[in-house]
Amino acid sequence: MPVRDLTNDFIRATSSAALAAYEWVGKGDGKAADGAAVESMRSVFDSIPFNGRVAIGEGERDDAPMLWIGEMLGSLRDDPRAEKIDIAVDPLECTNHVAYNKPNAMAVLAAAPRGALLHAPDCYMDKLAGCTALIGEISLEGTLEYNLEAAGDAMNKPISDLEVVVMDRPRHEDLISKIQTMGAKVSLIGDGDITAALDSADSSSSTDLLMGIGAAPEGVITATALRGLNAFFEGRLVTTNPDHKKRAIQMVGDKMEHIWKRDELCSSKDSVYIGSGVCRGRVPGPTKNSDGSIVVTSEVIDVSTSTTRIEKMTFDV
Repeated sequence: MPVRDLTNDFIRATSSAALAAYEWVGKGDGKAADGAAVESMRSVFDSIPFNGRVAIGEGERDDAPMLWIGEMLGSLRDDPRAEKIDIAVDPLECTNHVAYNKPNAMAVLAAAPRGALLHAPDCYMDKLAGCTALIGEISLEGTLEYNLEAAGDAMNKPISDLEVVVMDRPRHEDLISKIQTMGAKVSLIGDGDITAALDSADSSSSTDLLMGIGAAPEGVITATALRGLNAFFEGRLVTTNPDHKKRAIQMVGDKMEHIWKRDELCSSKDSVYIGSGVCRGRVPGPTKNSDGSIVVTSEVIDVSTSTTRIEKMTFDV
């Protein structure tokens, strides 16, 4: 069974998580929103007829309520004959944005055949993303100056017209300064680098590049989405303490300094990306019908067909 045949089930999982988190929008409690999304998504996963595994996610076994790395999912998880599928997941991307009703919070996942998604610990990843024209033109191997110049040439833009999205973190102070010194524009975001990467692949968006360090699970999810859009993405794992580094080495061996290409992070075309909106933004949040039911909107990227569509799922509450 192709992974794409389970797309509607996976939409149900992300939509359910988005709806659960939506109840916490603007209430100042991101942890409660995250916990609600996790438990709702897990419940739906366990009803889906597949042998699933969390390849990369936001936690380890002892970090409840997270969907932990290596967790087995699905109603057929113990059936060796069942289709084996890996999931890269963030039940609630932009937890703080839900707490304070800021844009682009989503429930997101990528799904692919077992072994096709990077299986790595919950660490960080240095990321570089952009449109199709940048494939073969820029790389994490290059300097910032080289990448900005190459991006401008490939997109037929002066550097002064380039807009680079960077997460607003102290670790990026030097990066932000160098981008501005080069004359490019910096757009800071609190969270939500999946949305920023998707925007960088969209010719109708003002965003040209995503740069900087964010969470590794979101990097794998992003790589899957951008493979479906035939856009550019590279990532390199980053650890912040000896324990994280030890776990990473156990999982990826001698590839700690490896620059992971898009199609290494998601190595199968039989894969899918789904992002279900919680707050306003690229994907709108849930809306209420006159009968009290709630509609959740999802962006779906089918990598096998390189198509993007919007799906809506209605819940009676």
